[in-house]
Amino acid sequence: MTHILAESFIVESIEKFLSNSGFMVFFEVEGYKFIIMVLIAFVLLYLAIKKQFEPLLLLPIAFGMLLTNLPGAEMFHSELFADGHVHWDIFVGTAGLIDYLYLGVKLGIYPCLIFVGVGAMTDFGPLIANPKSFLLGAAAQLGIFATFLGAFALGFAPNECASIGIIGGADGPTSIFLTSKLAPELLGPIAIAAYSYMALVPVIQPPIMNMLTTKKERMIKMSQLRQVSKAEKIIFPIVISVIISWILPDAAPLIGSLMLGNLMKECGVVDRLSKTVQNELMNIIVIFLGISVGATATAASFMNWRTIGILLLGIIAFSFGTAGGVLLAKLMNVFLPENKKINPLIGSAGVSAVPMAARVSQSVGQKENPSNFLLMHAMGPNVAGVVGSAVAAGILLAFMG
Repeated sequence: MTHILAESFIVESIEKFLSNSGFMVFFEVEGYKFIIMVLIAFVLLYLAIKKQFEPLLLLPIAFGMLLTNLPGAEMFHSELFADGHVHWDIFVGTAGLIDYLYLGVKLGIYPCLIFVGVGAMTDFGPLIANPKSFLLGAAAQLGIFATFLGAFALGFAPNECASIGIIGGADGPTSIFLTSKLAPELLGPIAIAAYSYMALVPVIQPPIMNMLTTKKERMIKMSQLRQVSKAEKIIFPIVISVIISWILPDAAPLIGSLMLGNLMKECGVVDRLSKTVQNELMNIIVIFLGISVGATATAASFMNWRTIGILLLGIIAFSFGTAGGVLLAKLMNVFLPENKKINPLIGSAGVSAVPMAARVSQSVGQKENPSNFLLMHAMGPNVAGVVGSAVAAGILLAFMG
């Protein structure tokens, strides 16, 4: 009798173990979706590790996607954040590890902390020395608003259109900040699109730049930028924070964080804090942000035609942003004297992929004229694009939030 009971217990234990195993999900009707999502995570890990496409963020995003699509792991529960709200009444006792990490995204903490680090690593000197760069950075936000209209025409809701359009700013933290507030259900596809296209800047931008400019324009040499004083660099983040926050309060969290980090760097009296936000704090937040954003790319939210539409609209947004900066530079040259002409290639750096977009401007320019050095000139529109994308997000949040 004891022998029979022991056998029964063993059989029941094995059956329970198998029923709780994640492998059982693969045999369900939609189990293939989990397999596809795991394979996509593998592809992204390959791109991050082997091809080094934005590895600092793409790797944790891909691993977060892998974790959330492992059946039975129960690390992330999208229902806790349904309808754009945190359901605190069922949070305790239900939440998994990534649910707690995701609160930093949902509450808008991680993107702002990353902007503090970005500000501490940014030199606004080229922008201060050539204020016209602000216009080029603004023009590169054309992709955001053009894609907003395109997404609306395709039937997306206005809040979703805003979140899709912000991909054109080529600014991952801004995309995450806006999407987490307006369309959190789209966070996974939008974050992956934003960071993937940022990594593909050297592939996407040069054909557009060459198509919209002539050889003569690409060979334009620009005069050396003036030396910017320390006082100007200290005053700049304070003034920008006040002006933009007064005009557009919804942009204050991002702009304020960016300028706080920059002020830490430029004032020279808090070097320890500046180094901390550039290194330790930045690295910790990037890990948390990447894993939690990747975890939102569940099979249910990712495996649909809307995701494909978002990816297609994202590259359109990025292309329009690149074109907007180049075309405005060409237009400005119509009114500028011959010795003050702008090389239109620096206009493409107005998208907020710092400093990669500026390096692409330099690379394309040197192919036409090896003695041409555009990097510092391109950094002006490039850092202006960081400010511009945050302002664009504030505008969209003011209208849609």
